[in-house]
Amino acid sequence: MRVLITGITGFAGSHMAEMLLKHPGVEIFGIYRRRSRLDNLSDLRDKLFMIEPGVADKETIQSAFAPGKINIIDCDLLDPFSVQKLIGSVRPDRIFHLAAQSHVPTSWNSPAATLQDNIMGQLNIFEAVRQAGIDPLIQIAGSSEEYGMVYPDEVPMRESNPLRPLSPYAVSKVAQEMLAYQYHQSYGIKSIVSRGFNHSGPRRGENFVDSSFARQVALIEKGKQEPVISVGDLTSKRDFTDVRDMVRAYWLLLDKCEPGDVYNIGSGNTRPMQEVLDMLLGMSRVKVDVKVDPTRLRPSDVMILWADSSKFMEATGWQPTIPYEQTLRDLLDYWRERV
Repeated sequence: MRVLITGITGFAGSHMAEMLLKHPGVEIFGIYRRRSRLDNLSDLRDKLFMIEPGVADKETIQSAFAPGKINIIDCDLLDPFSVQKLIGSVRPDRIFHLAAQSHVPTSWNSPAATLQDNIMGQLNIFEAVRQAGIDPLIQIAGSSEEYGMVYPDEVPMRESNPLRPLSPYAVSKVAQEMLAYQYHQSYGIKSIVSRGFNHSGPRRGENFVDSSFARQVALIEKGKQEPVISVGDLTSKRDFTDVRDMVRAYWLLLDKCEPGDVYNIGSGNTRPMQEVLDMLLGMSRVKVDVKVDPTRLRPSDVMILWADSSKFMEATGWQPTIPYEQTLRDLLDYWRERV
């Protein structure tokens, strides 16, 4: 089986690649942009194989790729010609579309770029699949942020909840989901949308809230930051799943779920960000003060994300296996090694 991962240098993409190395018979390909940092793949350095740009046909790719390796190919998803060439060359059986501008605060500062990156990148993949005449299963990484404004009587959130997005990022994800539905209905593209709730763990970007907390704790422990942690709103509640459980869920999504459909994926537990911060502080022996940073507050925030994942669990048998305490400890240890 040939698998293509977009956004392989990202948080979830790197964990997906790492997981697939343990799947016998899976040939792994990943898309990256030449300017992208490869830090998230540093633990897998001996497994990387960089395919030179210019590989343009199926016969060449057959001789160029390295079995048992993570084959990395330079491609800009916003360049339709490059995407068509790559999809036509690799001819994947499964595509995990994880590439995105995924940081909500960044989407406030760069709304047009967020919409373009997330919507047009997916459009180019769908069109390339059509041009290649192939029929892969495609996972589309949606987001719990699509739910946006959720009322007290609407939690935990089911797939039937109204979508009331509260950020440009969330709007882009709603559009990706609608595009997946339209291409499935119009052209039979076998896309399945995962509305993933918050996921965390090692390699989580430092601009995401729990990772920001963990990194600041690690810096304070090393004496590289004053013993003060800057925070935003600590009252909002989130449903956290370990990223290693999440990528396992993505694989099962394509194994067992229905093309054209949407599935929530989350732990089914919600906790306020104050609790997340308190847990991290409890894992450290340093004394820390907490200060609200106005720049970390959003124009409008989603106050609660809480998953009802029963539809997905019934279809796949998936259950999260890694306790959140371990997720946070692994995240803190990750930053301790890097600061």
